Amino acid sequence: MNLKALRYFVAIADAGSFTAAALAIPIAQPALTRQIRDLETELGVSLLLRLPRGVRLTQAGVTLYESANLIIKEVERVREKLAFKLTDKRSTVFLGVPPTLSRIMLPRLFEQCLETLPNLELKTREAFTPTLLDWLERGMIEMAVVTNPETNRNLNFTPLLGEPFALVSHARMKMRATVSLQQLERVPLLMTTLHFELVEKQLFPIGKKLSVTALIDSVDSIRELVLRGKWATIMPVSTFKEIGPSTDIVMSEITGVQLNRLLVLASRKDKNHNQSASLVREMVEQQFRRLIAEDVFSFSGLQSHSK
Repeated sequence: MNLKALRYFVAIADAGSFTAAALAIPIAQPALTRQIRDLETELGVSLLLRLPRGVRLTQAGVTLYESANLIIKEVERVREKLAFKLTDKRSTVFLGVPPTLSRIMLPRLFEQCLETLPNLELKTREAFTPTLLDWLERGMIEMAVVTNPETNRNLNFTPLLGEPFALVSHARMKMRATVSLQQLERVPLLMTTLHFELVEKQLFPIGKKLSVTALIDSVDSIRELVLRGKWATIMPVSTFKEIGPSTDIVMSEITGVQLNRLLVLASRKDKNHNQSASLVREMVEQQFRRLIAEDVFSFSGLQSHSK
């Protein structure tokens, strides 16, 4: 099975007929027909149903079409990487990240970039979603990982994952592994403005409110104050997960409502193809797949210090 035959097969499936595909590629129709006949012979299955007007994929054709698209895209990505590695030209990409993710995402992302793309300089800027979106629209960064963005902006949005919020407290506050909404109303909280607004919006339909002592737009400051044992916070699971067992931090699941955030990769709608930005996008998506596989964004593997 060769790549050219797969490209021809995908072109026919997309165009809906041999004639239209031959004009679009372009290639002589007899040669195109011969390529597909050889591919079907090699695979031992019929891929296309020839109709009076056009063609239709068989079940085997549907399966191959899905796989062929993945193979072609992967080959293009490999070619981009090889071409980028062979050039002496250095390139810089600016990536925006929220403070809740920088600790768990950036170290390995920088390592991967340095090891695999030495000609690419990755620069990051850390801020909450409203600022990141503003930077994107002003051209100060190429892409950013953002939380629950407004989709009416003139940007490209690729959903990454949904992540639950947790009640995070010190063990001396004696919170259990699960906390009801009634219990939550009595917990003194420190929160960032963004997370407060997201959670309040999700609580509003059921008539519940939070007891917020202060809004502090610094994840590190809230983390330090929670460690002192007087206040709790509501934040995405990943923000505290890796430090929990060694610092007497307890993460409790909130019952009665599904509090969560949607992480999205946002980028500018540039007309010109930016090869280096595409490679960084691919690495960001790989890092998220790795973190998902490690259960960083879920309650799995948490150890509660309460009884």
